[in-house]
Order: sequence, then structure tokens, then C-alpha cells
Amino acid sequence: MSDRFEWRSDKLTSCRKLTLKVLQEKGTGHAPRIVMWKCAKAWGYVNHNPFDGLVLPKITHQRRFFFAIEEIQRIIKAADEPYKTLYWLAAETGMRAGELFGLRTEDIDLDRCVINVWQSAWRDVIQTPKSTSSIRQFAISPTLSAHLRSFLTSWRPNPLNLVFATKRGKPLDRGNLVVWKLHPLLDSLGIKRCGMHAFRHTNGSLMDRLNAPMKVRQERLGHAPGSDITMAVYTHVVGDDDRQIAAKLGEILAPNGPKFSHDETPIGQGPATIQ
Repeated sequence: MSDRFEWRSDKLTSCRKLTLKVLQEKGTGHAPRIVMWKCAKAWGYVNHNPFDGLVLPKITHQRRFFFAIEEIQRIIKAADEPYKTLYWLAAETGMRAGELFGLRTEDIDLDRCVINVWQSAWRDVIQTPKSTSSIRQFAISPTLSAHLRSFLTSWRPNPLNLVFATKRGKPLDRGNLVVWKLHPLLDSLGIKRCGMHAFRHTNGSLMDRLNAPMKVRQERLGHAPGSDITMAVYTHVVGDDDRQIAAKLGEILAPNGPKFSHDETPIGQGPATIQ
């Protein structure tokens, strides 16, 4: 009896570990439940899978919110540190929130004006990025590089070397950041509330209006077709097109950058979806 109990206990422990891993990688949707039921069926705890034959509703893509250039400039100018630097990075690079929260000081090469994305953070957990193509290297503008150099002079060290961290040295939490920092700032500026992903959509739309080559857009946003990790990361060289786009983005997004007329503003509300 005890042997059988220990066997079941080991199986349940394995299932819990597997479910936690899926939660970290997939979030809190249907995937963890499906994994649990598949494990239970395979181990003889149940004789059916309630998800068999399940038909999920079709996903409808809603119109996404994009900041206007003037709004981005106002946000960056009005924000206090370290959020000024965080929002500026988000807008110029299009990095996902988790990638920004997992960014380390050693991932930034200020002399070459380059950022490397090696990891991301989700609810205090450091993990690998969303996909193989999310592990990437891209250029940042000389303007942003100069700002980062100044910012890091007053940076508070933490055990994980995170560029952005809580007072306890933990990764920032996206939900807390949006509720307690971003939304109050947007309210004070009279700008529509949104989440961190709006910066990424804004960046994608900006590159579209700047006629950035598709390969540059994919590589900067982490959408490049998957390939051998060694070739994709270790042998990657930041190209001239990438640096030119980064420089243009830096000129546009600087808090005291040039102003645009309505027709010239390369941002608006549109149907594009950027993951």
C-alpha cells in the first residue's frame, strides 16, 4: 500500500512540476489544464479527457492602440526614472515587457550601441525568451545609448544585474507597473490608458512608416524565421540598415525630438497585430 502511495505521490509531483513549467511558458490559459488531464489519463486516474472534441471560438483580432509621436515624447519626458528609461527602451526597441524586465547590464554594449536579448522575466522568474528567434541582437540609437550611459551611472546594483529591478532586487511585475506607474502617468497627460504592449505596437508601426526592410523589422522584434541558434545569435552582425533605423527611431522618440504634423506622424490606430 505504501509503495503504491509513493508511486502516486511521485507522479503527482512530476505533474505539478510539468504544470508549473507550462504556466511559466504558456500563461494561465487552457494549456496547463490540458496537461494535467493528459497526465491523469495516462496514469490511470481518469478514463477520459474532457478536452477531446473541444472546439474553441475563433480568435478575432481587434484594432490595436498606438501612441502618437507627440504622446510618446510627452510620456518619456514626464516619466521619472527608472521608468523614463524603461519607456524609451520599449518604444525604440519594441522589446516585450518580459524582455525589458529580464535585461541585464551586461546585455547592453554602449560602445557599439547594441542590445542583446538573452532572457526574459515573468512574475519574479527568469526564463528563456518567448522563442528561439526572440534571442537576438540589434542596434540602438546613439541618443538612447548616451542616455543609458548616464542612467547607469546612478544604477543600483542587484544580485541579478537587472537594469530594472524592485527595491528587493527582483524583476519588475508588469501588472504592478501598469496599474501603479503607467496608468497614473497616462491619466495625468490625458492619454488613453493602455498596457506595455502598446509601446511594441508603436515601434512596429514606426518601422513600417520608416520603410524599414522586413528582415530588419523581424530581427528587431524577434519575429525572424527560426534557425540554428548558433548561426542566429553568435554569428549575427548588426547591419547598416539596422543601425540606420535605430538612429531614425532615436531622433523621433527623444523627449525633445522634432515635432510632426498630423500627416507626418508615423503612428496612429490601426489593425496591425504584433506579438
